[in-house]
Amino acid sequence: MSNKQKVVILLVALVIAGLASYFFFWKKEARQPIELEKKGLPVQTGPLNEGNISPISGLPCDNWNRRSIAVMQPGDVTARPAAGFGAADMVIEMPVITASITRLMGIYICNTPPEVGSMRSARHDFIHLAKGLDAIFVSWGRSESHSETDPVGLAKGILDRNEVENINCNGDAGKSANACPVNPCFRKEGMARGVDSGYGKPADFLACAQNFGYRMENKFVGYKHAAEAPVENRAKGGHLRVAFAGPFAAEYDYDQESNSYKRIWGNVADVDRNTNERLAPKNVVVIMAQSEQIEGQYNNLQLGDPWYDHTDSGDAFYYMNGQEIRGTWKKDKSSIDSKLFFLDESGNEIAFVPGQIWVEVLEPGQSLRWVPVN
Repeated sequence: MSNKQKVVILLVALVIAGLASYFFFWKKEARQPIELEKKGLPVQTGPLNEGNISPISGLPCDNWNRRSIAVMQPGDVTARPAAGFGAADMVIEMPVITASITRLMGIYICNTPPEVGSMRSARHDFIHLAKGLDAIFVSWGRSESHSETDPVGLAKGILDRNEVENINCNGDAGKSANACPVNPCFRKEGMARGVDSGYGKPADFLACAQNFGYRMENKFVGYKHAAEAPVENRAKGGHLRVAFAGPFAAEYDYDQESNSYKRIWGNVADVDRNTNERLAPKNVVVIMAQSEQIEGQYNNLQLGDPWYDHTDSGDAFYYMNGQEIRGTWKKDKSSIDSKLFFLDESGNEIAFVPGQIWVEVLEPGQSLRWVPVN
């Protein structure tokens, strides 16, 4: 049997297993609370932070009350370094093929980088997370189901039904960017592969959203924040490895003085293409979620989406102030509007250090290792 035949058989087996699994189983006052007491989650009666600060990063900024945009970007080596992540309030990274390649979603409130890219197509696992953040979802294309028994239709079906307000650079689902007075999407010269050349301009995405009549005021209740630990109470250093497959593995070197985690991607120091500055989030979150292939190349992560999931909670690990904190995550799968909750072992919401939050979604069996330097 040839290697090609073996690969085909493996892919068919993954599809069958995935199908079997599926079938059996602002203003401050403008941010709206989510009533979740019946789900055993913290009840939120108003904004979690005081003052004119980003509800996600906890940092003061002029655009604190502006609705966020959530942009799909690839993890492909040929598309690196990515543009825009240094300016994001939050970045979410996860596999889009089980135990294989990753994609990312940058969420932008405070800052408006000149460009974001490369850009990639929508996956349903990112869409409901964006909805829970009250973000306008932006992608270049979408996943599409070809199964007659799938009423959801993967990302295309979700976007076509306008379950989340969206902008699509490819114009093949949801709201096409071509309908805007100025198309915010463009092809960047000098990229090695054509698929890596798709870029966007966040300022034009925001203008496009306004043209579509989308609400522009942020109503996200936010995440809790607390002051940074004094330097003397922080670890002297540390190294975190989030072992996605091969060159998709992400690592972080904790820096005591800046109280940040300097990101390494595929054994290379990770920088923002716009600024050439090192990516160094203040908070790194690793949540565990099972993945399975559900149709061909498309996988599903058990992250509490309302369409495919039977699980909406799991283990979580938080890295801030040079320390590891263990806890859980939760997203109410009965409501697409539910935010992704980050909880400690007692079930209370984690209070983040003010600054960027980088969320890694890791599959059970993939290695997670934290080595502190005390």
